[in-house]
Amino acid sequence: MGGFAKEAEVSTSLPPAKAFKAFAEDLDTLLPKVAPQAIKSVERLEGDGGPGTIKKITFAEGYGFSYAKHRVDVLDKDNLLYTYVVIESDFFNNMVEKISYETKFVAAADGGTSIKVNTTFYTIGDIQITPDLMLQIKEASEKRALILKAIENYVLANPGV
Repeated sequence: MGGFAKEAEVSTSLPPAKAFKAFAEDLDTLLPKVAPQAIKSVERLEGDGGPGTIKKITFAEGYGFSYAKHRVDVLDKDNLLYTYVVIESDFFNNMVEKISYETKFVAAADGGTSIKVNTTFYTIGDIQITPDLMLQIKEASEKRALILKAIENYVLANPGV
Protein backbone atom coordinates (compact mmCIF):
# COMPACT_ATOMS: atom_id res chain seq x y z
CA MET A 1 0.00 0.00 0.00
CA GLY A 2 1.31 3.40 -0.96
CA GLY A 3 -0.02 6.79 -0.20
CA PHE A 4 0.65 10.26 0.99
CA ALA A 5 -0.44 12.68 3.70
CA LYS A 6 -1.36 16.32 3.61
CA GLU A 7 -2.07 18.85 6.30
CA ALA A 8 -4.47 21.77 6.16
CA GLU A 9 -5.51 24.44 8.58
CA VAL A 10 -8.76 26.35 8.34
CA SER A 11 -9.95 29.19 10.55
CA THR A 12 -13.49 29.87 11.67
CA SER A 13 -14.94 32.59 13.86
CA LEU A 14 -16.93 29.94 15.74
CA PRO A 15 -15.56 29.18 19.22
CA PRO A 16 -13.99 25.67 19.55
CA ALA A 17 -16.91 23.87 21.23
CA LYS A 18 -19.39 25.33 18.73
CA ALA A 19 -17.10 24.48 15.79
CA PHE A 20 -16.72 20.89 17.04
CA LYS A 21 -20.48 20.55 17.42
CA ALA A 22 -21.12 21.88 13.89
CA PHE A 23 -18.29 20.16 12.01
CA ALA A 24 -18.25 16.85 13.90
CA GLU A 25 -21.36 16.14 15.98
CA ASP A 26 -24.07 17.80 13.85
CA LEU A 27 -22.44 17.32 10.46
CA ASP A 28 -24.91 14.62 9.36
CA THR A 29 -27.93 16.91 9.71
CA LEU A 30 -26.24 20.11 8.58
CA LEU A 31 -24.66 18.83 5.34
CA PRO A 32 -27.86 18.23 3.31
CA LYS A 33 -29.50 21.32 4.83
CA VAL A 34 -26.76 23.84 4.00
CA ALA A 35 -25.36 22.29 0.83
CA PRO A 36 -28.20 20.54 -1.03
CA GLN A 37 -26.41 21.32 -4.31
CA ALA A 38 -23.63 19.00 -3.11
CA ILE A 39 -25.07 16.60 -0.53
CA LYS A 40 -28.31 14.75 -1.16
CA SER A 41 -28.38 12.80 2.12
CA VAL A 42 -26.40 11.40 5.03
CA GLU A 43 -27.57 8.03 6.29
CA ARG A 44 -26.34 6.19 9.38
CA LEU A 45 -25.88 2.54 8.40
CA GLU A 46 -24.52 1.30 11.74
CA GLY A 47 -23.88 2.69 15.19
CA ASP A 48 -25.07 5.57 17.36
CA GLY A 49 -22.92 8.35 15.88
CA GLY A 50 -19.87 7.62 18.02
CA PRO A 51 -16.80 5.47 17.31
CA GLY A 52 -17.56 2.54 15.03
CA THR A 53 -20.48 4.29 13.32
CA ILE A 54 -20.72 3.77 9.56
CA LYS A 55 -22.35 6.55 7.50
CA LYS A 56 -23.20 6.84 3.84
CA ILE A 57 -23.12 10.25 2.20
CA THR A 58 -25.00 10.46 -1.10
CA PHE A 59 -23.84 13.37 -3.24
CA ALA A 60 -26.08 15.43 -5.48
CA GLU A 61 -26.21 14.62 -9.17
CA GLY A 62 -23.38 16.29 -11.07
CA TYR A 63 -21.13 16.59 -8.00
CA GLY A 64 -18.41 14.45 -9.57
CA PHE A 65 -18.94 11.26 -7.58
CA SER A 66 -22.07 9.73 -6.12
CA TYR A 67 -21.34 8.39 -2.63
CA ALA A 68 -18.87 7.85 0.18
CA LYS A 69 -19.01 5.61 3.24
CA HIS A 70 -17.32 6.84 6.42
CA ARG A 71 -16.36 5.05 9.62
CA VAL A 72 -16.10 7.22 12.73
CA ASP A 73 -12.99 6.28 14.73
CA VAL A 74 -12.87 9.05 17.37
CA LEU A 75 -15.47 11.59 18.49
CA ASP A 76 -13.80 13.11 21.56
CA LYS A 77 -15.75 16.11 22.91
CA ASP A 78 -13.29 16.71 25.76
CA ASN A 79 -10.25 17.01 23.50
CA LEU A 80 -12.16 18.34 20.47
CA LEU A 81 -10.82 15.59 18.22
CA TYR A 82 -12.75 13.95 15.39
CA THR A 83 -11.26 11.21 13.24
CA TYR A 84 -12.93 9.22 10.52
CA VAL A 85 -11.99 7.07 7.56
CA VAL A 86 -13.61 7.08 4.13
CA ILE A 87 -13.78 3.32 3.58
CA GLU A 88 -15.63 3.23 0.27
CA SER A 89 -16.43 5.68 -2.53
CA ASP A 90 -16.77 5.82 -6.27
CA PHE A 91 -14.19 8.63 -6.04
CA PHE A 92 -11.57 5.94 -5.42
CA ASN A 93 -11.64 4.65 -9.04
CA ASN A 94 -9.81 1.44 -8.01
CA MET A 95 -6.79 3.54 -7.03
CA VAL A 96 -7.45 4.51 -3.41
CA GLU A 97 -8.09 2.02 -0.62
CA LYS A 98 -9.15 4.54 2.03
CA ILE A 99 -8.75 8.13 3.18
CA SER A 100 -8.15 8.94 6.84
CA TYR A 101 -9.03 12.34 8.36
CA GLU A 102 -7.89 13.54 11.77
CA THR A 103 -9.49 16.85 12.71
CA LYS A 104 -8.41 18.83 15.78
CA PHE A 105 -10.23 21.97 16.93
CA VAL A 106 -7.89 24.45 18.67
CA ALA A 107 -8.80 27.77 20.27
CA ALA A 108 -7.52 30.77 18.31
CA ALA A 109 -6.40 34.04 19.88
CA ASP A 110 -9.39 35.90 18.40
CA GLY A 111 -11.93 33.62 20.13
CA GLY A 112 -12.51 31.55 17.02
CA THR A 113 -11.08 28.18 16.12
CA SER A 114 -8.18 26.86 14.13
CA ILE A 115 -9.25 23.56 12.58
CA LYS A 116 -6.25 21.38 11.82
CA VAL A 117 -6.89 18.52 9.43
CA ASN A 118 -4.39 15.75 8.71
CA THR A 119 -5.49 13.69 5.73
CA THR A 120 -3.83 10.45 4.67
CA PHE A 121 -4.62 8.85 1.33
CA TYR A 122 -3.84 5.13 1.05
CA THR A 123 -3.50 3.77 -2.46
CA ILE A 124 -4.20 0.20 -3.52
CA GLY A 125 -1.10 -1.97 -3.87
CA ASP A 126 1.78 -0.21 -5.59
CA ILE A 127 -0.37 2.38 -7.35
CA GLN A 128 1.43 5.70 -7.46
CA ILE A 129 -0.25 9.04 -6.96
CA THR A 130 -0.61 10.41 -10.49
CA PRO A 131 -1.02 14.06 -11.49
CA ASP A 132 -4.61 13.24 -12.48
CA LEU A 133 -5.35 11.76 -9.04
CA MET A 134 -3.70 14.79 -7.38
CA LEU A 135 -5.97 17.07 -9.41
CA GLN A 136 -9.05 15.07 -8.37
CA ILE A 137 -7.95 15.28 -4.72
CA LYS A 138 -7.38 19.03 -5.01
CA GLU A 139 -10.82 19.55 -6.59
CA ALA A 140 -12.50 17.42 -3.90
CA SER A 141 -10.69 19.40 -1.18
CA GLU A 142 -11.86 22.69 -2.69
CA LYS A 143 -15.45 21.43 -2.78
CA ARG A 144 -15.14 20.30 0.84
CA ALA A 145 -13.87 23.74 1.89
CA LEU A 146 -16.89 25.42 0.27
CA ILE A 147 -19.26 23.10 2.12
CA LEU A 148 -17.52 23.79 5.44
CA LYS A 149 -17.84 27.54 4.81
CA ALA A 150 -21.56 27.07 4.14
CA ILE A 151 -21.91 25.23 7.48
CA GLU A 152 -20.06 28.03 9.27
CA ASN A 153 -22.31 30.66 7.67
CA TYR A 154 -25.43 28.68 8.63
CA VAL A 155 -24.35 28.33 12.27
CA LEU A 156 -23.45 32.04 12.47
CA ALA A 157 -26.87 32.98 11.05
CA ASN A 158 -28.65 30.52 13.37
CA PRO A 159 -26.97 30.86 16.80
CA GLY A 160 -29.44 28.47 18.44
CA VAL A 161 -28.14 25.56 16.36
